Amino acid sequence: MPKIAPSMLSADFLHLERDVEMVNGCADLFHLDIMDGVFVPNISYGFPVVEAIAAKAVLPLDAHLMIVNPEKYVERFAKAGASMISFHAETAEDPESLLTQIRSYGVKAGLAFNPDWPLEKVFPYLNSCDFVLLMSVFAGFGGQKFIPETWSRLAALKSEISRQGADCLIEVDGGVSPDNAARLSASGADILVAGSAVFRSPDPASTVFQLKNA
Repeated sequence: MPKIAPSMLSADFLHLERDVEMVNGCADLFHLDIMDGVFVPNISYGFPVVEAIAAKAVLPLDAHLMIVNPEKYVERFAKAGASMISFHAETAEDPESLLTQIRSYGVKAGLAFNPDWPLEKVFPYLNSCDFVLLMSVFAGFGGQKFIPETWSRLAALKSEISRQGADCLIEVDGGVSPDNAARLSASGADILVAGSAVFRSPDPASTVFQLKNA
């Protein structure tokens, strides 16, 4: 059964505490999309919102940094309450060093990458990651459709993790819904990030349970 991480980017920010309590009651993680308007076209939210969610959250916070110069900010996100921090391979000059830095704060470290990033470039870091974040859409916007090429990338990533014997989970983010959750889990995904599918449904909590039990 995969862990479900609702993306708070799709939450109702006028009723954020209500949505945090909903996630507390039915999911496994809070997924926090941090966008800077540079690495990706959109700007999302920063430390005040992360700290506000952390104050009410009883589940771990998973911070996905879609920003340039992530090394400047990982310590602050750790102090703000993140239990997991991922950054994009495209943004780091020395991913190995940054993964080590994140872990030094007692936080799980992950490497994220877009659908057009060569998968082989991630393989050297699998034994240094607690998880890898396989984007099934391009980072920067919610509500995108799942990219079909993700299936072959997920299979290749799972195979390489097994080949290396790496203790590394696979998180999939983008276009996740009850329609593909079962196949994603069966294909090796350990964590499923879902934003629009959860928060735009008539019954978000029920949708989380559908994702979890698909």
